[in-house]
Amino acid sequence: MRTASGRQRVHEVRRLRDILRATVRGGRYAHGQLPSEAELMASYRASRATVRAALAMLRTEGLIERTQGVGTHAVIEPVTTSLPEAHGVIKPTGDSMFNHRMRPRELDRSVVSAPGAVAERLEIDPGKPCLRMEYVALHDEEPVAIATNYVRYPQAGKLRDTPFVSDWYQLLADAGVALSDSEFIFDCELADASLAESLGISEGVPLISMEQIIYDLDGRPFDVAYIHTRGERFRFVSRGSSKELS
Repeated sequence: MRTASGRQRVHEVRRLRDILRATVRGGRYAHGQLPSEAELMASYRASRATVRAALAMLRTEGLIERTQGVGTHAVIEPVTTSLPEAHGVIKPTGDSMFNHRMRPRELDRSVVSAPGAVAERLEIDPGKPCLRMEYVALHDEEPVAIATNYVRYPQAGKLRDTPFVSDWYQLLADAGVALSDSEFIFDCELADASLAESLGISEGVPLISMEQIIYDLDGRPFDVAYIHTRGERFRFVSRGSSKELS
């Protein structure tokens, strides 16, 4: 059983780890070079033991590498996108991953009978035909997510033969399918064997799990998607404003 001082040190390490992790994953260290242990000790008024423990946690997560005589470097550069862009409700910025910076590796495009839970989400009768499209999203030729979309008709008819060359929202635009809103339900999971193979990772790696529903201009759901995203490769940015309350 830990003593009070032991518990305090555990929390100190965790707090420093949280700050350093956010800074590393945010790409805020120039050229990925972290400060020296002495600089971190001075900046955060932390002991050498606390700094080393926090860095060890980041190394275990695969975020940094430490090389004798060279220093500590970030080894992962996550993809960052704003939530409105991820929802597909705003025009992507020039450097957005949703601006022709992704390509799909299609796994399936077929008409299937809508499973019960999917039919409920799409507000159609179970067993009604829908289009199932499954793909791995590649960014810089590296897999970052796998998604399975179920699309109801008539939108499914427009998507069925449309070439899929970039991201999902570009596919909708190319097919002439308009959307009004989309919603996400975020969860987390550990990669199973199938997901690990598709995403090029090890089993047990943490993933961001999402269920997405996209609505047409009349507010009816036409697309439900189940998405598994590599947590270490993806960052969502969201900002709210109190002006919305006025």
